[in-house]
Amino acid sequence: MARITPQMRALYEMCAIALVEGRADLDGADDVGFDIDMPLFTVGRAAQIADIHPQTLRQYDRLGLITPRRTGGGARRYSLRDIQRLTRAQQLSQDDGVNLAGVARILDLEEENRQLRRQVKQLREPADASIFAADADGGIMQVKRSQRARMWRRDIHGDARALPSSGADAQRSTSRSVVLWGYR
Repeated sequence: MARITPQMRALYEMCAIALVEGRADLDGADDVGFDIDMPLFTVGRAAQIADIHPQTLRQYDRLGLITPRRTGGGARRYSLRDIQRLTRAQQLSQDDGVNLAGVARILDLEEENRQLRRQVKQLREPADASIFAADADGGIMQVKRSQRARMWRRDIHGDARALPSSGADAQRSTSRSVVLWGYR
């Protein structure tokens, strides 16, 4: 599991508290850069944030309702997504009287709905609005392209297409284009 700074941990805790209090949602947390699936909170801390007894968290795990990630030693670690699911599970079972099988189904459908909303949002963005890059773990992540990057890309393509008239200019232009594209 990745080690994070105390400041970053405090930010994640504030985000988790905002999720519990209904002042934030997972999409918003994801949009501003939180890794909503990072296993961070211990059973005790997750229970404290979500105002749920720690034994309830363990019971939810045994039933497969909320399955936190595990450390190498087997300790449970809860993510922001897990905290949100815990809060919603408690709300459905305590306030709405839904049984745990119903809670599991509702949580799964709500997550599926959230994922579909995000896909629709991405499909509505212009085709060149994002690029793909490798993250620190080697996974692929989508990054929004800024206006500056679009202008830079347009300028590169403009330079690469322009052919100079004299031989010396052609050599300079060709080597410049090759450097811009990363080949040498």
